[in-house]
Amino acid sequence: MEITENKEYIITIDSVSSDGSGVGHINGLTVFIPLAVTGDTVQVIITKLKKHYAYGRIIKIIKPSSWRTAEKCPHSEKCGGCQLSHINYDCQLKIKKEIIENSMRRIGGFDKFRLDGITGMDTPYHYRNKTIFKIGNKDENNNICGFYERKSHNIVPIEDCIIGSKLNRTINKAVIDYMNNCNVSAYNEKTHKGTIRHIFTRVSFSTNEFMVVISANAYTLPNKDYLIANLKNISNKITGVILNVNTKKNTPLLGKKNIVLWGKGTITDTICGIQFYISPESFFQINPIQTEKLYNKAIEYANITHDMTVMDIYCGIGTISLCAAKYAKKVIGIEIVEKAISDAKKNAELNNIKNTEFYADSAENIVPELLEQNIKPDIVILDPPRKGSDETTLSAIIKAQPKRIVYISCNSATLARDSRYIADSGYTISKAHGFDLFPHTIHAETIILFEK
Repeated sequence: MEITENKEYIITIDSVSSDGSGVGHINGLTVFIPLAVTGDTVQVIITKLKKHYAYGRIIKIIKPSSWRTAEKCPHSEKCGGCQLSHINYDCQLKIKKEIIENSMRRIGGFDKFRLDGITGMDTPYHYRNKTIFKIGNKDENNNICGFYERKSHNIVPIEDCIIGSKLNRTINKAVIDYMNNCNVSAYNEKTHKGTIRHIFTRVSFSTNEFMVVISANAYTLPNKDYLIANLKNISNKITGVILNVNTKKNTPLLGKKNIVLWGKGTITDTICGIQFYISPESFFQINPIQTEKLYNKAIEYANITHDMTVMDIYCGIGTISLCAAKYAKKVIGIEIVEKAISDAKKNAELNNIKNTEFYADSAENIVPELLEQNIKPDIVILDPPRKGSDETTLSAIIKAQPKRIVYISCNSATLARDSRYIADSGYTISKAHGFDLFPHTIHAETIILFEK
């Protein structure tokens, strides 16, 4: 049977891919189908045909999988934020576990790799402490707020999000009301004109403080008092309104300059009994409930004693460093972002922790310098961004010859690649566990213990 684009076929779904698409086959050709799940029988139309695979779109679900569940989000068919919200949560965990294990076997070459488990949430909703909503418009008089549509930059209007704070809905309405009544325009990516780009909120799960950040293509906001009054009237939980200046094209979601319009420029949250100052640009895990479980497991794997030196690479604002400090002789935190290191030092002071040192530099620079000073880490903990670590950093770690390496990763593919390098350098995987910090999305965290 010849397979062609824009033609309909009936497919049974065998598995779920690493991007959350259902995977089925037609005459041996692999077809990726968004919003399908293992066990579905679906009628699809082929939307794109490649030499060795194709993409399809569901026309009709002929026989639904037992893994399916009634969706709580009305936007899931279009919104690109959550890839698995149509799937029973227990089955989401099975999918994530399988993706991690497959990556480690296929990419890393660890044929017998198994997680000892994956820890999910009891209530996998409203868990995010940070949410960024995109601002745009359908026409001149119709400003909208939401997230990008799947695989596009079209905005799906969403005032609320079932994985974000319940207060976001009211905040978003207040900002849109301000824009409409004060004639403040939405930013246009194509023309680089307009003012408001994003609504960015952060909430502390321990203090209930709420930060509202308006990302704008401007150094000031017209009629800002109207906006501040709107937001202050919502809740006394809102403790700060901040303007984030983002005037460049094709930049990250936030610019580097923050102007406090009202209240405080930071909030405070607590992880594992340690308090942290959090600014708009701070890296702080978005799911504090699961983060505490993850960090406790990292400390367990590290098995730190009071005569040990711990090195925390990619330390950010010092979250893991400060959690480890109460068990160690010394903790050395390394992070290339200077502002993060400044925050880490402030957080150490906030908690009266004195056995930490923080360096704003790369590991490949700092680790050899420390070795020359006869400072050798007994334990290395690393929690890199999605792109993973790099060979120069890993090489520096291996030269230090720590007893144990604890690697935390949010990307199983780069984790597998880096794990291969570590294993080939004389270390063995002793333990591995998964943590779901991102329910209803395809992402998960993995923690691996390497020992000599």
